[in-house]
Amino acid sequence: MQLVIVESPTKAKTISRFLGKEYKVLASFGHVRDLPKSKLGVDVEHGFEPTYTIPIKSRPKVKELKDAAKKATAILFATDEDREGEAISWHLAQILDVDPSKLKRLTFHEVTESAINHAIEHPRDLDIRLVDAQQARRILDRLVGYELSPFLWRRVQRGLSAGRVQSVALRLVVEREREIKAFNPEEYWSVEGTFAKGSDEFEAKLNAWDGKALDKMALGSKESADAILADLQKTDWHVSAVTEKERKASPPPPFTTSTLQQAANTRLGFTSKQTMTLAQQLYEGVEIGSTGQHGLITYMRTDSVNLADSFLQATNDFLKTTKGSDYVLAEPRRFKTKSKGAQEAHEAIRPSDPTRTPESLEPYLDARQLKLYQLIWQRALATQMPEAKLLATSVDISGGKAVFRATGQRVVFDGYLALYPDQDKDKFLPALSEKDVVIAKSLEGKQHFTEPPPRYSDASLVKKMEEDGIGRPSTYASTIGTIIDRGYVERDERKRLIPTEVAFNVIDLLVKSFPDIVDYAFTARMEASLDNIAEGTMEWRPLLSAFYGPFHTTLKAQEDVLEKEAEKEAEGEVCDKCGKPMMVKSGRFGKFFACTGYPECKRTRPMAGNERPEPEPVDQKCPTCDAPMVKKIGRFGPFISCSRYPECKTIINIEKGTGVTCPLCTQGEIIEKKSKKGKLFFSCNRYPDCKQAFWDRPSTDEKCPNDQWPLLKKKTKIYCAKEGCGYSKPVDEE
Repeated sequence: MQLVIVESPTKAKTISRFLGKEYKVLASFGHVRDLPKSKLGVDVEHGFEPTYTIPIKSRPKVKELKDAAKKATAILFATDEDREGEAISWHLAQILDVDPSKLKRLTFHEVTESAINHAIEHPRDLDIRLVDAQQARRILDRLVGYELSPFLWRRVQRGLSAGRVQSVALRLVVEREREIKAFNPEEYWSVEGTFAKGSDEFEAKLNAWDGKALDKMALGSKESADAILADLQKTDWHVSAVTEKERKASPPPPFTTSTLQQAANTRLGFTSKQTMTLAQQLYEGVEIGSTGQHGLITYMRTDSVNLADSFLQATNDFLKTTKGSDYVLAEPRRFKTKSKGAQEAHEAIRPSDPTRTPESLEPYLDARQLKLYQLIWQRALATQMPEAKLLATSVDISGGKAVFRATGQRVVFDGYLALYPDQDKDKFLPALSEKDVVIAKSLEGKQHFTEPPPRYSDASLVKKMEEDGIGRPSTYASTIGTIIDRGYVERDERKRLIPTEVAFNVIDLLVKSFPDIVDYAFTARMEASLDNIAEGTMEWRPLLSAFYGPFHTTLKAQEDVLEKEAEKEAEGEVCDKCGKPMMVKSGRFGKFFACTGYPECKRTRPMAGNERPEPEPVDQKCPTCDAPMVKKIGRFGPFISCSRYPECKTIINIEKGTGVTCPLCTQGEIIEKKSKKGKLFFSCNRYPDCKQAFWDRPSTDEKCPNDQWPLLKKKTKIYCAKEGCGYSKPVDEE
């Protein structure tokens, strides 16, 4: 028996279809080892040697894998073909305790029968370079997170976190918001008209006045626009110029991770996280009727735009049959990857079978899966279709001192647009010739204001991160998710990213105290160094040493500054209970004085300007005594209390919903709560009638494919909330 190990049970189920009885396919359910949660887990004084532990929940699965490995004649690691997948395989190799000669690595870009068989026939050894690159990233992130986060607790507030990539992404969002706040809008006006030739009407804008071309800001006030309109009251109009120009539009390249997230956000409204979750499902396999489970797209974490020759030929044949010879290229169109450090051996994101149309899959995919598959299918096939031919028309309308210009466009030959429309709809102008007389039906001035740069959307932030070399394809979605989950960023009514108040404080502190950590160029160079490790041109330990030495020195210096500032702020402050000196600490409501005699003396008092907010009246009566209720903020967050407290101690919790229906009673909603010790948990709001509760946050984006229960998210994995199900999958680390 040969043992094949993958990450997820869905992938295992798909692969099992293609292998004979001599193979046994098991899932590791993501990472089986990681750095410990309770301590740093990295020996910074001895070559940054990591200490890995097997989480308690993973131990039964590890035992199952070990037992199976002992009986196997060969062990084939079929984890994803990237650094994370290579690291999972390496960790498995370390703990299985078998003859290394039995271990082989299978690599493939799509979960299809031909790809799996090819991988079986061409196994390779583990690539320790990819393992080292992932290990270096994991240790870097641990060093920054574990050492910098406590500093933020002391300077800003407890519970905050810093990250090597997340903090840089947050800086982008914060600086954009500051640009928006500092922006001063400028007023400008345009003069626009509706003209007609016979029964045909068209619109045009004033383009030139008195022989001078007008730019956007030429008319700065209503008075200047009105002066022109007054001059044009009795003007005769004619066509002074007609220009037609044919241009060609080429299809965009096939999707990479970055461009897929951008297109799915702008076209479908999906967040980066939703896009990657759906893409993972399409890659690992979906049940297609009686034919079983099929992987529908190639691997979705890639920065390459290469397309396999087999796909190009199959696409050509499909287009010739379905669209006709006019929509087929004589030679395949190939694209060159522009991204630095792109892995050319990988492929772009494409359908595994071009003949599997979105329409044919509609009965088997949910609505969001189908939308994303259709987007990927259309884009990939459109790359092998001819250019579109467009006819752009420009018409000048002259009268008096004015020249108005009307523009239009029509598609002469749709080419790739027949499959992947990415142009505006045709804007037709009537048939016009020079010297034609036209009539001005209406002329009016319109007021405008310059606008600030827009807030980042998922799409524009991913694009900016890619341009600046911040993070890598596999980290974009998780980075955006992290800054949202940790309360640094919220979404506005248009789903754009807006930083919270604490985000400004955190970024200001990091820019001042740790400029390298949030420096765009420094972060990009670090990513390039990790790429060098993956390519074998750099060692990982010297890189960590070069980073950690200056970082740790700066941290110690800033902690000393913090101690001196705290001592100065508390100078002369004495505890009114025991007489000992007071010290400055930070809490939920900002800085406060605490007695140095703690724990014997627990006296505290707020510093000026950091007092607890006053109770806020609410439109609600106390159910006990009918007195007005007020909103207060306690150690566990906001709550509603009777205004007669302490005479009346009635309180009402403010529910913070998750949008997830309770899977047990199917009536209540899973809401956020906090335990007596302040630990966040999630439970049904019908308690005590329903006692369903989870320690981890349920996902609103997807449900378990096995039983449709909510999926819960930990730092390193997503798993089914139903006890005994066992479904889980890894979460991309930053």
